[in-house]
Amino acid sequence: MRPDHLDETPFVKLSGVHKTYEAETGNVRALDPVSFGIDRGHIVSVVGPSGCGKSTLLRILAGIDPATGGQVVIDGQEISGPVPNMGIVFQRDLLLDWRNVLDNVMLPAELARANMDETRSRAVALLSELGVGDFLNRLPFELSGGMRQRAAIARALLMRPSLLLLDEPFSALDAMTRDQMNVILQRLQQHERVTTLLITHSIAEAVFLSDRVVVMSARPGRVLDVIDIDLPTPRPLSIREEPAFAAIARRIRLLFEKEGVLAA
Repeated sequence: MRPDHLDETPFVKLSGVHKTYEAETGNVRALDPVSFGIDRGHIVSVVGPSGCGKSTLLRILAGIDPATGGQVVIDGQEISGPVPNMGIVFQRDLLLDWRNVLDNVMLPAELARANMDETRSRAVALLSELGVGDFLNRLPFELSGGMRQRAAIARALLMRPSLLLLDEPFSALDAMTRDQMNVILQRLQQHERVTTLLITHSIAEAVFLSDRVVVMSARPGRVLDVIDIDLPTPRPLSIREEPAFAAIARRIRLLFEKEGVLAA
């Protein structure tokens, strides 16, 4: 698929988005023009080497960091600032140490002055689905890293966001816990159907979770390819051993090898 591929009517559409940071020692070009779309209810992963502008792209999409040029359109509206009705999960869970798990998840509802009874019921249901239902009254320091990230995901989903942004949320977890979180996120996506952008360094994670993978070059980041993942869902972890999965992962690795990102 060509790097400049765009859906006809995507929920999220990036067109020629680029970013240059100004500095006293000289301007730094972080992103060359980037274009792709995310269909409503789909997961798109952006995979690329460190420093390629993946997180910059996410911040631009969130309306936190303005682009130098190009256009970002969400649900037909061009964005020019922070996006309402959006959930974000970062590498660190950012839970508040003095609030228990349930109170941490309820924070967006408090800030939005939402109906507390309804949102509390949803918070409990989300935490239960994520396997943290027995730890509602525990403080964050009493939880493992994986459990803390589950709580962070529940918090991001509490207010039923139209867009979920995940910035390498599992990068600090051990391999087995990361696999477990991939399965949990996939199952949750089957229920919630929230439009999602996932930033990751992991080729296997990107292919396993996504409807589409955007492959980025080294800085300044540009789109090397946009690959539709035509694999059945839901996907068991064992699918990573299947020839079709391996072929997609190999295609992505070859792109990085040609770029000199990976040793050939």
